[in-house]
Amino acid sequence: MKHGSVDNRRMHAYESLTPNVVLDALEHVGLRGDGRLTALSSYENRVYQVQLEDGSAVVAKFYRPQRWSDSQILEEHEFAHALMAAEVPVIGPLRLNDKTLHHFGGFSFSVSPRRGGRPPELDDAEVLEWIGRFLARIHSVGATKAFATRPTLNLDTFALEPKAWLLDNDMVPLDVQSTWTKACQEAIDLIANYPVLTGSQTSETRLIRLHGDCHPGNILWTPNDAVASAGPGPHFVDLDDARMGPSVQDFWMLLSGDRSQRTHQLGALVDGYEQFREFDREELALIEPLRTLRLIHYSAWLARRWSDPTFPVNFPWFGSSDYWQGQVQMLHEQCEAMQENPLIV
Repeated sequence: MKHGSVDNRRMHAYESLTPNVVLDALEHVGLRGDGRLTALSSYENRVYQVQLEDGSAVVAKFYRPQRWSDSQILEEHEFAHALMAAEVPVIGPLRLNDKTLHHFGGFSFSVSPRRGGRPPELDDAEVLEWIGRFLARIHSVGATKAFATRPTLNLDTFALEPKAWLLDNDMVPLDVQSTWTKACQEAIDLIANYPVLTGSQTSETRLIRLHGDCHPGNILWTPNDAVASAGPGPHFVDLDDARMGPSVQDFWMLLSGDRSQRTHQLGALVDGYEQFREFDREELALIEPLRTLRLIHYSAWLARRWSDPTFPVNFPWFGSSDYWQGQVQMLHEQCEAMQENPLIV
């Protein structure tokens, strides 16, 4: 980063997570790898596909140290198992030695079955409707109880705290700091008009347990002609960002294109959703505020992870004045979007 960079000289925790440590961790829970190990795409955690001596394969997920407490991870696991018990196609952790969360070499980890699949065709209305049906089933389970220790997606956790952290740690270059701070505050003031995102008791929108990060990369599609235990259609992966929030959070990241395209996509999702669960159309007004919250949170997420060697390699553009000027422009655009009429289905 050009400004406020984190000292990279100290060894990051993940640098000690060698292939031997991964294999030893699996052997610790009774799974013997045959030596073949493939790193899977994941920035937040470290995830590996491991071939076992019996010819099968598993996916081992090593949680980022100090991100979630054990109780918060176990709430994720409990949610996944509740979804699987309801026959929702979610890939959850295996229970090994009567536990889903394990510890080895200073890391917390879980092991899941390996599932294949390809990205869903989101320009296909039938695919979107199918996804909508499963989102409804996820939310039906999510609404049965609340998370006790996992955080809520709101203005404080996704904007106020990240903004304060970035400024307190001098992460925004001085030549952009004033304009970014002003644009960020303007966005925050607009988001504050939505009671459900401020924690206000006056909000009529119900908060439920969500997938939380329901973008196309976290949905794997199994074709009808494929042989897979997950069955044809979508199956959902990575509940790592599961938290309390409004239902529409799991919709908007599946939308793309111009307003007409997004309206068409949203209509197909809602058509599928309402076959199992009523969708509150008042939540459509939250789409742009939620998008704005993610934009602010994303900058702080990158800055907080900068000591992880993976981040400078994969995000070399982050931290420059040009990056922050781009953020100012996007915040201005989001302020305009938040003042437009919401999508209607």
